[in-house]
Amino acid sequence: MALASVIGMSGVGAQESAPVTVSRVGTIPSTAGPAQNFTGAVRVDSRFQTPAPARVGGGIVTFEPGARTAWHAHPLGQTLIVTAGSGRVQKWGQPLQEIRSGDVVWIPPNVKHWHGAAPTTAMSHVAIAEALDGKTTDWMEQVNNEQYGK
Repeated sequence: MALASVIGMSGVGAQESAPVTVSRVGTIPSTAGPAQNFTGAVRVDSRFQTPAPARVGGGIVTFEPGARTAWHAHPLGQTLIVTAGSGRVQKWGQPLQEIRSGDVVWIPPNVKHWHGAAPTTAMSHVAIAEALDGKTTDWMEQVNNEQYGK
C-alpha cells in the first residue's frame, strides 16, 4: 500500500503545489499579553495562524510568577503543553489543578477556565486552539486573587 494512502493523502489536489513554510525564530516579535486579558507580566512568542482551510493557531506563552489569564473559553477547545515551570489551571466551579513542565492539558470546547503561573514560579506553555468562524477565544472577566488562590 502506498504511503500516501496509509496517511490519507491520496488525491490531495491543489494543496500539493502549496509550499511548506518555515517561520524562523526571531522573525515574529514577542508581544506583551494585553492587560484586558491577563493579570501580571505575560509574554507571547511565536504566535501563528494557519491559512484556510486549516484553522489551527497558537503561540508560546510565558507567565511570570502570579501572572494569569482572565477567565475565557474557546469555541473548539484548547490544548496546552507546559514546557517550563509550574502553574495552575481551573475550570469555572471546579478546584484549582496544579500543572508542571511536561504536562499536557486539554480544555474542552466552550469551557470557562483560566491558566497561569504558580505564585512563586514562572510557567511557559504552548497554547493551541482552532478558530471557529475566525474566532479562537471568548474573553471574560479577570481572575481575582481569591479565585487565583492567594
